[in-house]
Amino acid sequence: MPQHLTLLLDCPVLIAAIFICSIGGTFQYGFSVSVMTSPSFFIKELVNKSCVHRYDRILKEWEVSLIWSFTVSIFCIGGLLGSLMAGSLSSRFGRKHCLLLNNFLAIFGAILMLLSRTANSFEMIMVGRFLYGLNAGVGLSAQAMYLTESAPKRLRAMVGVTIATSLSFGKFLGQLLGIRELLGTEKNWHWLLGFNGFTALFQLCTLPFLPESPRYLLLERGNVQASENAFRKLWGKNDYNKEVVEMLEEKAALQSVRSCSVLELIQNRTVRWQLLTIVIAFTALQLCGLNAVYFYSFEVFRAAGIQEQRLAYAALGTGLCEVSTSLACFMIIESIGRKVLLFRGYMGMAAALGLLSVTVYFQKTVWWMPYCSMVLVFLFISFFSSGPAATTVSLPGEILTQSFKSAGYTLGCTVNWTCLFVLGTVFPILVGNLGNFCFLIFLAVCLICGLHVKFNMPETKDRTALEISVEFERMHAKDKASEKKKASEIKVQETKL
Repeated sequence: MPQHLTLLLDCPVLIAAIFICSIGGTFQYGFSVSVMTSPSFFIKELVNKSCVHRYDRILKEWEVSLIWSFTVSIFCIGGLLGSLMAGSLSSRFGRKHCLLLNNFLAIFGAILMLLSRTANSFEMIMVGRFLYGLNAGVGLSAQAMYLTESAPKRLRAMVGVTIATSLSFGKFLGQLLGIRELLGTEKNWHWLLGFNGFTALFQLCTLPFLPESPRYLLLERGNVQASENAFRKLWGKNDYNKEVVEMLEEKAALQSVRSCSVLELIQNRTVRWQLLTIVIAFTALQLCGLNAVYFYSFEVFRAAGIQEQRLAYAALGTGLCEVSTSLACFMIIESIGRKVLLFRGYMGMAAALGLLSVTVYFQKTVWWMPYCSMVLVFLFISFFSSGPAATTVSLPGEILTQSFKSAGYTLGCTVNWTCLFVLGTVFPILVGNLGNFCFLIFLAVCLICGLHVKFNMPETKDRTALEISVEFERMHAKDKASEKKKASEIKVQETKL
């Protein structure tokens, strides 16, 4: 058995913390992203029935589509607002209490979803989606902070992967429960939309038994005794003294530095490369082409001969591929490292997109091209799950010191939600004008992010935040030296003139 896995199995409370935080955290995000596909027909029907009942008017098709699009996209608006609040809430109330309070948003949203059919109100679904978005925005940051701060340094990357795994599992379960044999029916679709409330209730009942983040207790609250008690509870018999010493060194190095705001993070030149890495990584996470691949996957499946009524089951295969690859990444990330997985992931995705743009173009004229496209779809999803999806969300917690972490997560998640909203708005236009050649735009994004990771980001494996900060400075010391040299040359020229 791998040494890292043995170490994790020696920490049963930490394993419980991963499960509890995930089920009420990024699981909610993933479930809410995929769950709207199945009941779309029933929700549109509810919109028409509501308008006929209230105003005695049947809506036109474009009006129903507009209301439907707003109902779907309001989730992103809620997520953006939630991510903006997450940093300050996590610093003020603590990671654990922030997650606890966050559950009430999902529970209230679920109540609205469950009552919407009885009340004949599509507006309740809109408000519920907005509350789900707020919940996902706060939960994405708070869960990532809690888990990365509670894990041993040697397991931080492995624990970070569980954030992406729970998101992928949420997407898969949303697809699975949405099939006609389960909750994707006219009778049960409102239970499907209200499922988030049950997972939130589960976390609300179980999270109080877990301790607060030990790093938060020591570095932001200054409570050494409470931090040691939290370490003892989370890690069991494993030695945590070295971690406490390293945190005390970090606290001494940042003695006069308080928790910074997003504006202060942006203005601080000492972390500009960390800041740039976070912005590029979170932008590429949404603009890497995953939505385009999922969109064209249905066309690929149809061309391969899969019947229309079976497409939902084929889509389950893509979701299962994402979950299984993420689980595989969980086993290998500590031995390979975050930087290598990110670089390989983006380069593999770029290659898959380039080939997909060719195979999709020729799939109507060459009989075996659809099967090549199917292979490329699953390859792309595998590269995405084992690279960007597995490593990006927890990245701010790895490369920033404690005073910048909350602001880093706030900024990264804000970029994530903004790009998700922009993509949802612009993507139909891109497809309408460029067709499958829209893959080339996403290919460029993958290449830019992959090359940035290769040349501008150090490996984070088995390193503290201070060590990573020093490595960033060392990597870019040449840039500073060349800037000074250029400045001195300009001064010499000016004195000659």
